[in-house]
Amino acid sequence: MNINKIDLNLLIYLDVLLRECNVTRSASKLNITQPAMSNGLKRLRDLLNDPLLVRTSEGMKPTEKALRLQPVVRKVLLELEEALQPEADFNERTSTRVFRIMASDYAASTVIPRLLNRLREKAPGITLDIMTPSDVTFHDVEAGKIDMAINRFEELPQSFHQKSIWLDDFVCMMSSANPLKSHFNLESYLQSQHIWVSKTGFGVGVGMDPNDVQKLGWVDEALQSINKTRSIRVFTRSYHTAMHLALEQDLIATLPRKVAMINRNNPDLAIMEPPFKIPKIELKMIWSSLLHHDASHIWFRRQVIELANELKKKI
Repeated sequence: MNINKIDLNLLIYLDVLLRECNVTRSASKLNITQPAMSNGLKRLRDLLNDPLLVRTSEGMKPTEKALRLQPVVRKVLLELEEALQPEADFNERTSTRVFRIMASDYAASTVIPRLLNRLREKAPGITLDIMTPSDVTFHDVEAGKIDMAINRFEELPQSFHQKSIWLDDFVCMMSSANPLKSHFNLESYLQSQHIWVSKTGFGVGVGMDPNDVQKLGWVDEALQSINKTRSIRVFTRSYHTAMHLALEQDLIATLPRKVAMINRNNPDLAIMEPPFKIPKIELKMIWSSLLHHDASHIWFRRQVIELANELKKKI
C-alpha cells in the first residue's frame, strides 16, 4: 500500500471508531455528522480491504486486522499530537507547579529518585506529590485529580492516554552467604524459602493465599507453566522490604532487575539469573485526556520518558 494515499483524518476516524465501536458515538466524539463518519468508515474499508467493524448480536465488533492496527494507530496519533503541542506558555525554570503521581513501589524505587534529580536541575520550583496505588482509583486519574499513574497495568480504560516506559526482566537476590549461591539451579531454587512481592494495581490490597497461584503473579505463573511451585515464607508489598529480607541466609527474592540494581554494590547481597524463564513486565505511565494538551504536563511526560531512556542504556 502507498502510504501517500492515507489521509491523516482517516487515521483519526479509525482510532475513534475502534475505541467506540459505534458510528454515531464516534461522529459525536469528533463533532462531525453521522453520514460523514459512515463515509469515512467506507473509505477505510476500501483502503484497507477489510470490513474493520462487523455487526454482531452484541453490537459492532472489530475484525482481527482492526485489532492489530488499533495500538499502532493510537501510538502514531499520540506521538504526533504530542510533538505538535506548543510549550511556549510553560517555563519550567520558574514554575511552582505540583505534580501528583500515583507510583507503585517498583516505580517509586526506580523512576521517582531519578525524576527528582532531573527536576532539581531543570525545574527547582516543581514539587512532587507521590501517592500509592491504594490512595487513588482509575476515576481519580480520569478526572485529572492525579497527573499521572506509573505502574504495571493489565487492563486500562480506553479513555486513558498511555506510554510504555520500559520492559524489565527478573533476577534472584539472596544473601552473599547463602550456600546455594555456588550451585544455584532450578532444583535448589525450589528447595529454598522465598519472599513474594506484590504486583500492585489500584485499590486497597487484601491478604494473600499461598495456594492461589492465579493471584500470585508473574513468577509463580511462570513456575506453574513448567508444573512447579515454590515455597513462600513471607509476603510483602514493598521491594525495599524484600531486598532487606533477602539478607537472611535462607530466603530468596525474585524481583525485577531494575529495582534489584539499586543494591548491586551491596557486598552482602548476590544477584543471580533465575533458573527458569519469566516473562518480562512492562512499566507504563497513564494520564487523563483532560491533561493531555496541558503544556506543563507535556513537558513533564517528556522528562519521564527521557530519564527512562537514559536508565535503559545503563542497565
